[in-house]
Amino acid sequence: MHHSRRFGTHAAGVATKFGLKKLAMLVQVLTLFPRLINDFVALGLPRIAIEKGALSVQSVDLRGFTHDVHRTVDDRPFGGGAGMVLMCAPIVDAVEALEQDPQTLLQHGVAHRVLLTPRGRRLDQRKLRELAKVERLLLLCGHYEGIDERVRLAMPWDEISIGDFVLSGGEPAALALLDGVARLLPGVTGDPESTVHESFEDDLLEAPHFTRPREFRGMAVPEVLLSGDHAAIGRWRHEQSWLITEERRADLLQARAARHAATEGKPWIE
Repeated sequence: MHHSRRFGTHAAGVATKFGLKKLAMLVQVLTLFPRLINDFVALGLPRIAIEKGALSVQSVDLRGFTHDVHRTVDDRPFGGGAGMVLMCAPIVDAVEALEQDPQTLLQHGVAHRVLLTPRGRRLDQRKLRELAKVERLLLLCGHYEGIDERVRLAMPWDEISIGDFVLSGGEPAALALLDGVARLLPGVTGDPESTVHESFEDDLLEAPHFTRPREFRGMAVPEVLLSGDHAAIGRWRHEQSWLITEERRADLLQARAARHAATEGKPWIE
């Protein structure tokens, strides 16, 4: 077996530079394209999260856990059909090697496994907040026509989808999840309130934002936002959130009503 595992050197390097002994969250990404992960975490908010000691990211090349000289990770599907399927052995070997590493276990505990797949539960803000509380995430990026079903049978996975569409691989989905989680980690954003008053919190889309100038091509900033009356501004924003959600995502309001009804012990009727 080849053991040339490629970890995200940029993320690890930043963590070492800041002298961090234990990071709040470790995210390990199993992928065929480690460079995609490494380049992403070198920029934007994930980089800030790493520099602040809230996050550490490792990209792990699945080809480093293959058993042949060609580093084969896929094969034709039994029963025929188009495309190729990711094989069991490299994935299971990689997961077991990562999860059995004693130092990582000591520092970050047991990994919460996430499989990025169109068959999974759709990712939403509530799920991101749930994942942001986990100390260690292990993300598996599928590719080609998918993965051998025995990977799912061999070990439990939290299967997550980012929408009802198909991508060439799980890496974009993993990056979306990683970015969404990173911004929720304590101390990462400059203003903690910015992660509370935004779309999908409390099942409402975010209210409109305005900045300078006060008027642009005949379009003026709503007077209430210039009033200094914070209570009135709060009411306006809530009303706008409700109206926008009703117009564009009525399903969110229906889900919100259903949850409130369930909490109060009342049946929900559409």
